[in-house]
Amino acid sequence: MICYGQAVLDLADELVDTYADVFSGPPWNEGEETIRQFAARLPADARRRGFRTAFAQCATGIDGFATGWITPATFPKDRAYAQVAAQLGPARVRKLLTGALEIDELAVRPHARGRGTGRALLTEITADAPDRRAWLLTSRLAADTVATYRRLGWHEVSARPGTETGVIVFLSPEHPDH
Repeated sequence: MICYGQAVLDLADELVDTYADVFSGPPWNEGEETIRQFAARLPADARRRGFRTAFAQCATGIDGFATGWITPATFPKDRAYAQVAAQLGPARVRKLLTGALEIDELAVRPHARGRGTGRALLTEITADAPDRRAWLLTSRLAADTVATYRRLGWHEVSARPGTETGVIVFLSPEHPDH
């Protein structure tokens, strides 16, 4: 299922619980403060242009979710955006990322992994990406996550020489510029 904008706030408690279940363990090892930050930023994120959430449910609750929005023309500088900008440079950021659907979070509970849940969430959330352009980033240290994106057909954007940081930028399989 997918919901747009502020409608996600009806699911906020379940999304935060899923986020905590997924990201509190390895390789992320996020603590209570990071989980609180996710909960606090969700209402603000829901107001971003093009915000949407895809989620998979079972009888016991949410098995996984993906959130995303349209990357603004003025590329942000907070969070990991500075690392992305350093790796790609302004021209590639404009060409590949701005105006595209940015996948901010993909979280699949451990019991739902290996069943196509992540693939289904990514397919659903990117189905109406502008001009088929979608992107995401992940940590270089998350080897299993990096391998999963590659297996799903996402394409790594190479860093400019000497600019590699702790993140990897991936373009969706349908992105016309990969």
